Amino acid sequence: MTGLYDRHLAVSPEWLALYYRHPLELTHGEGRHVWDADGNRYLDFFGGILTTMTAHALPEVTKAVAEQAGRIIHSSTLYLNRPMVEMAERVATLSGIPDARVFFTTSGTEANDTALLLATAYRRSNQILAMRNSYHGRSFSTVSITGNQAWSPTSLSPLQTLYVHGGVRSRGPYAELSDEAFIQACVADLEDLLGHTRNPAALIAEPVQGVGGFTSPPDGLFAAFREVLDRHGVLWISDEVQTGWGRTGDHFWGWQAHAEHGPPDILTFAKGIGNGMSVGGVVARAEVMNCLDANSISTFGGSPVTMAASLANLSYLLEHDLQGNARRVGGLLIERLRGVTAASPAVREVRGRGLMIGIELVKPGTDEADPEAAAAVLEAARAGGLLIGKGGGHNTSVLRIAPPLTLTVAEAEEGAAILGEALRAAG
Repeated sequence: MTGLYDRHLAVSPEWLALYYRHPLELTHGEGRHVWDADGNRYLDFFGGILTTMTAHALPEVTKAVAEQAGRIIHSSTLYLNRPMVEMAERVATLSGIPDARVFFTTSGTEANDTALLLATAYRRSNQILAMRNSYHGRSFSTVSITGNQAWSPTSLSPLQTLYVHGGVRSRGPYAELSDEAFIQACVADLEDLLGHTRNPAALIAEPVQGVGGFTSPPDGLFAAFREVLDRHGVLWISDEVQTGWGRTGDHFWGWQAHAEHGPPDILTFAKGIGNGMSVGGVVARAEVMNCLDANSISTFGGSPVTMAASLANLSYLLEHDLQGNARRVGGLLIERLRGVTAASPAVREVRGRGLMIGIELVKPGTDEADPEAAAAVLEAARAGGLLIGKGGGHNTSVLRIAPPLTLTVAEAEEGAAILGEALRAAG
């Protein structure tokens, strides 16, 4: 493995992050487990950053990919593409957006980039409202609206970005307020901000902040925001790259926890829908999607193979009620995690919904983030046979837990026990 790591360092950018002191080469997977090049088996609680959504090597998906690859792999959007049209029809219906149009991309970054293009063209404004602690991708436009400094390497931007309160419930100036008062304070802040701006195009927001450490506002915040945004003509973009497809358990889309005023104007998705294939996309009502006055295409977006994978994956997800499984098994997992972490002075908070759970670590006796502890727990969990992620707006001090949605009760119990041991070993 050292040889491959040395080769990686010789040809890769320094800023291309790798987990672990001795990075892993994963060679194959099955179900909720993966194996490394040394033959070690791991329970996977991160799914390649929430992307292996249903299961590793899911037979229905691998069969669909193989069959489509045997017919035709690529055509581009210059030709009619049956799998792409079929997938667009299903996504348009599931989105809840009336008269919806769907455009497929190859990543969440590209999906959010497209949403920004649509919003700024429709509103004829380069002002964007974004949430503090947010993450929306790695392109030039999406890093410029990312509110998490650790993932935004430049202040140069084609957009003017203004940041709004509300994405982090338990930190910041409103943390001690009740949920109702928290929403009122954030809405007042938004009203004040809009009073000092000329013509914002859109607010882009993750219903649950992913890279930010699986933080979320009280249910109803974005509904309250929407009432204000509508008065000012500002669009709402819901970034569902990590929250979509039932992962939160209670809802199919994250925006549905804030549904009083209906669906967003624009919805973006990616990651899990391809179960590892490179799929992203944008949904918007026709008036917004069709506002561009120039031609465009996508060479790789909506390719026959990735659409075949997505159709098979979506069918499996719906037919096996994986949203319900995320709610049931996720509820048990968060209960177990709260139990195994209750005695740890390093654990500030266990939070989440469904199979999207964060454990925030601090230096004992303080409220100060402890990224070194998070790194140590990551290593100890790996040694115990469990892969997890990390993130957070305070120096990556949050353990991120997001297993495939087919996780069993026994696997949830096993993972929680390993993580409890890892916390004790690292502490």
